[in-house]
Amino acid sequence: MFFKPFSSYGVATIEEVKVGKRLNEAMKLIDKNKAYAIDEAVVLLKETAKAKFDETIEIHIRLGIDSKRSDQIVRGTMSLPYGIGRIRRVAVLVKGEKQKEAEVSGADIVGFDDLIENISKFKIDFDILVATPDVMKDLSKVAKILGPKGLMPNPKSGTVTFEIARAVKEFKQGKIEYKNDSFGIIHVPVGKASFEKEKLSCNAKALIEAVLKSKPSNSKGQYIKSIFMASTMGPSIFVERKV
Repeated sequence: MFFKPFSSYGVATIEEVKVGKRLNEAMKLIDKNKAYAIDEAVVLLKETAKAKFDETIEIHIRLGIDSKRSDQIVRGTMSLPYGIGRIRRVAVLVKGEKQKEAEVSGADIVGFDDLIENISKFKIDFDILVATPDVMKDLSKVAKILGPKGLMPNPKSGTVTFEIARAVKEFKQGKIEYKNDSFGIIHVPVGKASFEKEKLSCNAKALIEAVLKSKPSNSKGQYIKSIFMASTMGPSIFVERKV
């Protein structure tokens, strides 16, 4: 196990987890008591991302909300200025004439009964699931499978729509969804370690600004509690709350 952002949330401390030699060396470059500016954090992230693959850079934002209240859920969609560095597989659940539109739009998987059956068997070979409003009732059969994976279509995320071609294009081009989990934390990829530092910084700042604008009107006290950034296999870095 390696040191990830959750240490500051009371889940684990750096002393409680075992780390390898590579990660130990990377952690020596980081002052765990310092809040870094995003530009500084990005430089360190690129220096410490030493895996044999192009690591994803993630941002984790802990919010001062009551995640049990539906009126304080923080959720939205946006297109990062420089995308996330990979093409996501988009599946479309649709029936009738709309199936042809989905196929032409460039969707990776198009189906209805067959797609639902595959999902029920945990055969999920996609990153985004788009559905038309008229088939949502049929998805109730597999909601318990899709929900925990964050794949259940939702109008607020733009994944429930009759405008199939537009939705597929946007998600293929890097449109992302952000939503707090049950602990009030948002986890979002903002690029790859191979990105130029300016592009990673721009993506991270854009995401934070979007989250700030999504603050629930009835949220009291400090809205953003903490921000951490981390690469897939690297140490986390404490980031200043201001952008």
